[in-house]
Amino acid sequence: MTMAKAMPVKSIADIVKEHDTRIWRVLNHYVHQSRQGADFSTVTEVGIDETSSKRGHNYVSLFVDLKASQVLFVTEGKDASTLERFKTDFEEHHGDPSHIREVCCDMSPAFIKGVEKQFPEAHLTFDKFHVLKVINEAVDEVRRQEQQVRPELKKTRYLWLKNPVNLKANQTATLEALRVKKLNLKTARAYHIRMNFQEFWSQPLPAAEAFLKKWYFWATHSRLVPIKEAAYTMKRHWDGILRWFTSKINNGILEGINSLIQAAKARARGYRTVKNLITMIYLIGGKLEFRLPT
Repeated sequence: MTMAKAMPVKSIADIVKEHDTRIWRVLNHYVHQSRQGADFSTVTEVGIDETSSKRGHNYVSLFVDLKASQVLFVTEGKDASTLERFKTDFEEHHGDPSHIREVCCDMSPAFIKGVEKQFPEAHLTFDKFHVLKVINEAVDEVRRQEQQVRPELKKTRYLWLKNPVNLKANQTATLEALRVKKLNLKTARAYHIRMNFQEFWSQPLPAAEAFLKKWYFWATHSRLVPIKEAAYTMKRHWDGILRWFTSKINNGILEGINSLIQAAKARARGYRTVKNLITMIYLIGGKLEFRLPT
């Protein structure tokens, strides 16, 4: 049984008739001990993402070796200082910051600033999922504004945000009906721009920037304010978006780890402290080697 599927610490405490705080102390001790011997000297590609630590605006940031699918470091917060703490921990584990050639993250100004300051030799790739999320949010904003005068758009949010292959038959029929009717829907125009952007990722490297320039011109001349703003965001992050065609990295690994973390949180009904959450994240994704007493 993997740690991700194991029962919560509180349940274990009840079985062994011990207070859970003592079990957490044992876990914290052995996780810390195991990390002491970690060697990051071969790490060259790092993914960065945040995950919620509790309800509200409380987060921890994860740093993952994209090649080894291993959580390297977890720290509280999601500001630029998290990169400084990661760099310190990285060096303490025989990592050389100059060896990190590729970093993948979302378009968070804090992460960008931190990477540029702490790892100036690394190239930034913006995660494909988060790039598309910017456009999806723009499409949804167009729909929300338009449904005030076009009631037929109510309860159609996911029709415009999902890929056609993921729609049910009745959803596909509804979407097609809205698109083919001579309604001149702004939402339909925004949807076409979104779908066209998705073809960007399948372009050959030499044609990728030319394709993006054409898309940018179309989006900025769409007369759809949310779409125009999304295009301006793409322009501000131009190089990091195009970098994917060279690095071919994304944060899919982190999304998977994040799903395991949130599942563990749900089973445990949350964690009493951030320290306990961080310990559990290392247990889930840190690929730790334990040397337990015999």
